[in-house]
Amino acid sequence: ETLPTPWDSITNVMDGGLAGGELGVLVAPAGIGKTWCLQSLAAHLVRQGKTVVHYTLELNENYVGLRYDSIFSGVTTANIKYYKEDVESKLSKLPGKLLIKYFPTKAASVQTLGSHLKQIELSGIKVDMVLVDYADILMPTGNFKEKRHAIGNIYEDLRGLAGELEVPIWTASQANRSALEEDVIGADKVSEDYSKV
Repeated sequence: ETLPTPWDSITNVMDGGLAGGELGVLVAPAGIGKTWCLQSLAAHLVRQGKTVVHYTLELNENYVGLRYDSIFSGVTTANIKYYKEDVESKLSKLPGKLLIKYFPTKAASVQTLGSHLKQIELSGIKVDMVLVDYADILMPTGNFKEKRHAIGNIYEDLRGLAGELEVPIWTASQANRSALEEDVIGADKVSEDYSKV
């Protein structure tokens, strides 16, 4: 069973989307909108009655929530305070669930996320998809001399967690600086460790 993206062309290329146990990685240079893309993926599934857990390692929960409010309501983040009742009305009609959890940068490992997800399941909530914004700033487990090896290990652990819980996990990663001039980002433009590919 696959979970579709909000973009038909991408969903078709992926044969229906991401399945349980798979890890999807959005790759783009800094400031391009990776977090907005992750949030669009989550919003699409919440509108379909699914439960999504969004782990944020940079932006605080309130700000991430405000951005989701904007996506769901169509009201810009700057204007939400003026249309509070309309936004709340639209949010109350959503058939799915969205849980947002903040961990400080490098304070949470893949194991931390796994423990939190198991607590969610023990509370009776079935998680359909997980977002990690973003994997490169998770805390590695183990001692690595080079950053790229630590990051490679994080991605392997994240894929393992997806398999263990049988849920799709989406994350985002930086492309290197030379990718700014590219229309299509190839595997050679992925920053740090090639095992992300």
